[in-house]
Amino acid sequence: MSLSLFWLQGGGCGGDSMGLLSLDAPNLFEHLGLNDINLLWHPSLSNAGPHQYEQLVEELATGRQPLDILCVEGAVIRGPSGTGMYDTHCRQPKKNLIAKLAKQAKYVVAVGTCASFGGIGGDGEAEATGLQFHKRDKGGFLGADFTSGSGLPVVNLPGCPCHPEIIIGTLASLIGPWPLPLNDYNSPLQWYGMLVHQGCIRNEYHEYRVEEADFGKRGCLFFHLGCQGPLTHGPCNKLRWNGRNSKTAVGVPCMGCTDPEFPKQHPFFATRNIAGIPIDLPEGLDRAHYLAYKGMAAAAAPERLLTRKTRV
Repeated sequence: MSLSLFWLQGGGCGGDSMGLLSLDAPNLFEHLGLNDINLLWHPSLSNAGPHQYEQLVEELATGRQPLDILCVEGAVIRGPSGTGMYDTHCRQPKKNLIAKLAKQAKYVVAVGTCASFGGIGGDGEAEATGLQFHKRDKGGFLGADFTSGSGLPVVNLPGCPCHPEIIIGTLASLIGPWPLPLNDYNSPLQWYGMLVHQGCIRNEYHEYRVEEADFGKRGCLFFHLGCQGPLTHGPCNKLRWNGRNSKTAVGVPCMGCTDPEFPKQHPFFATRNIAGIPIDLPEGLDRAHYLAYKGMAAAAAPERLLTRKTRV
């Protein structure tokens, strides 16, 4: 028996949906077929009319139509002043619909950083929040104790956008016979148990503190250009976009888009520092060890790194 999936968009862009379309060999619809998933509705892919859509939503919300997987893309909008009327469905706050569908679903998946943690509208009049987290704080819209029909919390798949292989891989894991271990932010460890830094082609430059002050060059982007790769959990250098690229692979700093605080309230392409020492240090390092290690590493940098080519 096939499993039903309903995709709902909250506040934010449709980047995760657009990312899904880059799945190839097999493509999105082949993936759904292989996993025996019946896509009841997707706002960018379904062609039913408004009346059919409203009827489907009513049947799902009341439990007359079983709902196995609810995917929410975009933040839950609670503004203005808690009314939710900045984002509506059939002239009613969409947040109310999210609550009803989450209550009926066997699995609830937050797709993207906005759905997971609130994202760009989390500190403004939109009063945006994630499904079960607000930034780093557990709770969000559905509450800290929420569990879906399967007994799982909301499964968070942060990313701006989330890589399509993570989305389809998570769906396959949820409906399969294997457990899906989650980290402290309810994200699958298989993809979020590593740092973006791991697998980066610039790691040797990072270790010897051979740093760049401009984009597109070969050295490390952490010390001057604000790269968040050593601080952020995600598989960006394991799962390349279109099987080819990541930001750091083409000389652009990681912006930390899977982090609960994304986007942070400081410039993307500058490293905050005090007396030349970064405020945010690579995971696992304290300030004293960083000072001692990086000074010695820079002095020991091999000539082949110091005389690097200027382009990747």
